[in-house]
Amino acid sequence: MSARLLLVRHAETLWHQDNRYAGARSNPGLSANGLRQVESLAKGVASEGVEVVASSPMERALRTATPAAEALGLTVQVVPSLHEADFGELEGRTIAEMDPELVRQFRADPVANVFPEAEPPAEAAARAVAALRELNAEHDGHTVLVVAHSTLLRLALCSLLGLPLSSYRRVFPRLENVQVTEIKLPADPAEPAALLSLNRVIVP
Repeated sequence: MSARLLLVRHAETLWHQDNRYAGARSNPGLSANGLRQVESLAKGVASEGVEVVASSPMERALRTATPAAEALGLTVQVVPSLHEADFGELEGRTIAEMDPELVRQFRADPVANVFPEAEPPAEAAARAVAALRELNAEHDGHTVLVVAHSTLLRLALCSLLGLPLSSYRRVFPRLENVQVTEIKLPADPAEPAALLSLNRVIVP
Protein backbone atom coordinates (compact mmCIF):
# COMPACT_ATOMS: atom_id res chain seq x y z
CA MET A 1 0.00 0.00 0.00
CA SER A 2 0.92 3.65 0.00
CA ALA A 3 -0.48 6.94 1.18
CA ARG A 4 -2.70 9.11 -0.97
CA LEU A 5 -0.61 12.26 -1.37
CA LEU A 6 -2.45 15.48 -2.25
CA LEU A 7 0.13 18.13 -3.09
CA VAL A 8 -1.02 21.74 -2.79
CA ARG A 9 0.77 24.98 -3.52
CA HIS A 10 0.14 27.56 -0.78
CA ALA A 11 -2.44 30.33 -1.26
CA GLU A 12 -1.77 33.43 -3.35
CA THR A 13 0.59 36.00 -1.84
CA LEU A 14 0.94 39.76 -2.22
CA TRP A 15 3.75 39.16 -4.72
CA HIS A 16 1.63 36.95 -6.97
CA GLN A 17 0.35 39.60 -9.35
CA ASP A 18 3.87 40.82 -10.19
CA ASN A 19 5.20 37.26 -10.43
CA ARG A 20 7.88 38.24 -7.93
CA TYR A 21 10.00 35.28 -6.84
CA ALA A 22 9.40 34.26 -3.23
CA GLY A 23 11.81 31.57 -2.14
CA ALA A 24 13.43 30.38 1.05
CA ARG A 25 14.52 33.88 2.08
CA SER A 26 11.23 35.69 1.43
CA ASN A 27 8.09 35.93 3.49
CA PRO A 28 5.31 37.78 1.62
CA GLY A 29 1.89 37.75 3.26
CA LEU A 30 -1.24 36.34 1.66
CA SER A 31 -3.34 38.54 -0.59
CA ALA A 32 -7.07 39.08 -0.09
CA ASN A 33 -7.68 36.45 -2.76
CA GLY A 34 -5.23 34.15 -0.98
CA LEU A 35 -7.21 34.44 2.24
CA ARG A 36 -10.35 33.43 0.33
CA GLN A 37 -8.46 30.45 -1.07
CA VAL A 38 -7.46 29.42 2.45
CA GLU A 39 -11.09 29.52 3.53
CA SER A 40 -12.18 27.48 0.52
CA LEU A 41 -9.51 24.85 1.20
CA ALA A 42 -10.60 24.54 4.83
CA LYS A 43 -14.16 23.94 3.69
CA GLY A 44 -13.17 21.36 1.09
CA VAL A 45 -10.66 19.08 2.79
CA ALA A 46 -13.31 16.93 4.44
CA SER A 47 -14.72 15.99 1.04
CA GLU A 48 -11.27 14.70 0.07
CA GLY A 49 -11.07 12.40 3.08
CA VAL A 50 -7.92 14.10 4.36
CA GLU A 51 -6.57 12.44 7.51
CA VAL A 52 -3.17 14.15 7.81
CA VAL A 53 -2.11 17.73 7.03
CA ALA A 54 1.60 18.32 6.47
CA SER A 55 3.22 21.63 5.60
CA SER A 56 6.36 23.50 4.77
CA PRO A 57 7.53 25.58 7.76
CA MET A 58 7.23 28.83 5.80
CA GLU A 59 4.53 31.22 6.97
CA ARG A 60 2.61 31.36 3.69
CA ALA A 61 2.33 27.57 3.67
CA LEU A 62 1.41 27.29 7.34
CA ARG A 63 -1.18 30.04 6.94
CA THR A 64 -2.71 27.92 4.16
CA ALA A 65 -2.50 24.58 5.94
CA THR A 66 -3.55 25.47 9.49
CA PRO A 67 -7.24 26.32 8.90
CA ALA A 68 -7.62 23.11 6.88
CA ALA A 69 -6.12 21.08 9.73
CA GLU A 70 -8.27 22.85 12.31
CA ALA A 71 -11.41 22.13 10.27
CA LEU A 72 -10.58 18.44 10.58
CA GLY A 73 -9.58 18.58 14.24
CA LEU A 74 -5.94 17.92 13.32
CA THR A 75 -2.57 19.51 14.06
CA VAL A 76 -0.32 20.46 11.17
CA GLN A 77 2.71 18.21 10.77
CA VAL A 78 5.52 20.66 9.95
CA VAL A 79 8.15 19.22 7.61
CA PRO A 80 11.24 21.49 7.62
CA SER A 81 12.66 20.15 4.35
CA LEU A 82 9.55 21.19 2.40
CA HIS A 83 10.54 24.88 2.41
CA GLU A 84 10.75 26.58 -0.98
CA ALA A 85 13.94 26.60 -3.02
CA ASP A 86 16.35 29.48 -2.47
CA PHE A 87 16.39 31.63 -5.62
CA GLY A 88 19.56 33.51 -4.75
CA GLU A 89 19.76 36.92 -6.42
CA LEU A 90 16.30 36.37 -7.92
CA GLU A 91 14.69 36.44 -4.45
CA GLY A 92 12.17 39.25 -4.20
CA ARG A 93 12.60 40.25 -7.84
CA THR A 94 10.82 39.60 -11.11
CA ILE A 95 12.49 38.08 -14.17
CA ALA A 96 12.23 41.49 -15.85
CA GLU A 97 14.44 43.00 -13.13
CA MET A 98 17.29 40.56 -13.76
CA ASP A 99 20.24 40.65 -16.16
CA PRO A 100 18.83 39.62 -19.60
CA GLU A 101 21.73 37.26 -20.28
CA LEU A 102 21.19 35.44 -16.96
CA VAL A 103 17.50 35.20 -17.81
CA ARG A 104 18.26 33.78 -21.26
CA GLN A 105 20.54 31.13 -19.79
CA PHE A 106 18.03 30.28 -17.06
CA ARG A 107 15.21 29.82 -19.56
CA ALA A 108 17.42 27.62 -21.74
CA ASP A 109 18.25 25.31 -18.82
CA PRO A 110 16.93 26.31 -15.36
CA VAL A 111 18.92 23.56 -13.67
CA ALA A 112 22.35 24.13 -15.21
CA ASN A 113 21.99 27.91 -15.16
CA VAL A 114 20.53 28.88 -11.80
CA PHE A 115 20.78 32.50 -10.68
CA PRO A 116 23.80 33.46 -8.55
CA GLU A 117 23.69 32.18 -4.96
CA ALA A 118 20.59 30.05 -5.68
CA GLU A 119 20.09 26.56 -4.28
CA PRO A 120 21.00 23.86 -6.82
CA PRO A 121 17.68 22.44 -8.11
CA ALA A 122 18.91 18.88 -7.72
CA GLU A 123 19.41 19.49 -4.00
CA ALA A 124 15.95 21.02 -3.64
CA ALA A 125 14.41 18.10 -5.52
CA ALA A 126 16.25 15.54 -3.41
CA ARG A 127 15.12 16.96 -0.07
CA ALA A 128 11.52 17.31 -1.30
CA VAL A 129 11.43 13.75 -2.62
CA ALA A 130 12.89 12.42 0.62
CA ALA A 131 10.23 14.29 2.62
CA LEU A 132 7.39 12.99 0.44
CA ARG A 133 8.68 9.42 0.65
CA GLU A 134 8.90 9.74 4.42
CA LEU A 135 5.32 11.03 4.64
CA ASN A 136 4.22 8.22 2.35
CA ALA A 137 5.79 5.59 4.59
CA GLU A 138 4.68 7.18 7.84
CA HIS A 139 1.05 7.53 6.78
CA ASP A 140 0.64 4.38 4.70
CA GLY A 141 -3.01 3.86 3.76
CA HIS A 142 -4.06 7.40 4.70
CA THR A 143 -4.85 10.56 2.74
CA VAL A 144 -2.25 13.27 3.31
CA LEU A 145 -2.60 16.91 2.32
CA VAL A 146 0.86 18.36 1.71
CA VAL A 147 1.09 22.17 1.50
CA ALA A 148 4.32 23.42 -0.03
CA HIS A 149 5.65 25.59 -2.88
CA SER A 150 5.55 25.86 -6.65
CA THR A 151 9.17 25.36 -7.69
CA LEU A 152 9.90 22.79 -5.00
CA LEU A 153 6.87 20.68 -5.92
CA ARG A 154 7.54 20.89 -9.66
CA LEU A 155 11.11 19.73 -9.15
CA ALA A 156 9.91 16.90 -6.92
CA LEU A 157 7.31 15.85 -9.49
CA CYS A 158 9.90 15.64 -12.25
CA SER A 159 12.19 13.57 -10.05
CA LEU A 160 9.43 11.20 -8.91
CA LEU A 161 8.02 10.76 -12.43
CA GLY A 162 11.42 10.06 -13.97
CA LEU A 163 11.51 13.30 -15.96
CA PRO A 164 14.59 15.51 -16.42
CA LEU A 165 14.74 18.19 -13.74
CA SER A 166 15.61 20.73 -16.43
CA SER A 167 12.11 20.28 -17.89
CA TYR A 168 10.23 21.34 -14.76
CA ARG A 169 9.25 24.77 -16.12
CA ARG A 170 8.10 23.30 -19.44
CA VAL A 171 6.31 20.15 -18.26
CA PHE A 172 4.73 21.86 -15.26
CA PRO A 173 4.49 25.51 -16.32
CA ARG A 174 2.20 26.29 -13.42
CA LEU A 175 0.90 24.81 -10.19
CA GLU A 176 -2.19 26.78 -9.31
CA ASN A 177 -2.57 28.06 -5.77
CA VAL A 178 -4.61 25.78 -3.49
CA GLN A 179 -5.36 23.20 -6.16
CA VAL A 180 -4.56 19.51 -5.82
CA THR A 181 -1.91 17.52 -7.65
CA GLU A 182 -2.31 13.92 -6.58
CA ILE A 183 0.47 11.34 -6.82
CA LYS A 184 0.93 7.74 -5.82
CA LEU A 185 4.38 6.51 -4.85
CA PRO A 186 5.34 2.90 -5.61
CA ALA A 187 6.80 0.59 -3.00
CA ASP A 188 9.99 0.36 -5.06
CA PRO A 189 11.70 3.79 -5.05
CA ALA A 190 13.39 2.85 -8.33
CA GLU A 191 9.99 2.85 -10.04
CA PRO A 192 8.40 6.14 -11.17
CA ALA A 193 5.43 7.59 -9.31
CA ALA A 194 1.96 7.83 -10.83
CA LEU A 195 0.46 11.27 -11.49
CA LEU A 196 -3.27 10.93 -10.78
CA SER A 197 -4.37 14.55 -11.14
CA LEU A 198 -2.91 18.01 -11.78
CA ASN A 199 -4.33 21.36 -10.66
CA ARG A 200 -7.63 19.87 -9.55
CA VAL A 201 -10.00 22.19 -7.69
CA ILE A 202 -11.14 21.00 -4.27
CA VAL A 203 -14.90 21.34 -4.11
CA PRO A 204 -16.44 21.88 -0.64
